[in-house]
Amino acid sequence: MSVIAVLALDGAPGHHLTTPGLVLGTACRGFPEVSYEVRLCTAPGFRGTGGPGPALALRPPYGLDGVADADVVLVPGHGSPRAGQPPEGVTAALRAVAARGGRLAAVGTGTFTLAATGLLDGRRATTGWRHVEELAALYPRIDVDPVGTVVEDGPFCTAAGVFGGMDVCLRLLARDHGRRVAGETSRELITPLHVDADSVQEAIDRTVAESAGLDPTLRWIDTRLHLPLTLPEIAAHARTSTSGVTRRFRAHTGLSPLQYVLRARLHEAMRLLRETDTPVEGVAGATGFPSPAALRRHFRALTGTTPSAYRRSHAP
Repeated sequence: MSVIAVLALDGAPGHHLTTPGLVLGTACRGFPEVSYEVRLCTAPGFRGTGGPGPALALRPPYGLDGVADADVVLVPGHGSPRAGQPPEGVTAALRAVAARGGRLAAVGTGTFTLAATGLLDGRRATTGWRHVEELAALYPRIDVDPVGTVVEDGPFCTAAGVFGGMDVCLRLLARDHGRRVAGETSRELITPLHVDADSVQEAIDRTVAESAGLDPTLRWIDTRLHLPLTLPEIAAHARTSTSGVTRRFRAHTGLSPLQYVLRARLHEAMRLLRETDTPVEGVAGATGFPSPAALRRHFRALTGTTPSAYRRSHAP
């Protein structure tokens, strides 16, 4: 049985604390081979949950002792000052988990707590889009992904946090028990919201089956990589909603729309570096990156090298 410790700091949103149990509990009920213990632990100074929703005063059975033998520690978002240091004992506890080979995850502003330990230095991570610039400014040694819903780098996993860590838990399921278990658990979590679940699922399945219909939108994106592209614009071109186009992109490409745009920009940058003498500054502009530094950051994350080194290695 894997032990998942959810470490609540003061002001953590209530749904961030309940989502891991909902997701992993659903998987355990649906698959006999899946077994998780979800522990709710509080950090020193915890007084209650924060918004959205009403504040709740909780008295979980575990404090920091609950993370000592956990296989995975998840740090939800919280209301503590993001620039401040974690409460006493939290940094040491999280470093101890990493030192013994445990996995660490963070959701939303929880990434700031994980970043403050130094464990994310030199690694990729993400947080909610409202806070990515602040995270990058406070922790310049972290490669902050501005569009990643879930970013995995070694034993560390970070997510934007809109759904309270659901994506992180589904990724954990996929790692531990395969994509089928994660996919069916995701479907179980979604379809009970609908009165006529069977007909809704049939509609979803038809959309996925027809995902080749994205080809015109993919070609449209490829001709506009030098321009700013937003999710609503992509959805409008695909003649669907933002949630619909996101679902279709994930089924067709395995990526969200904005992740696909970033990957397409990087592949076009690689082509220009191989086939032209355009300076790196020009390549950045031609592929929609706001600056050469942004191109270099994302290029290294994808390829492990710099644009200049990539060009030299592919010189005729």
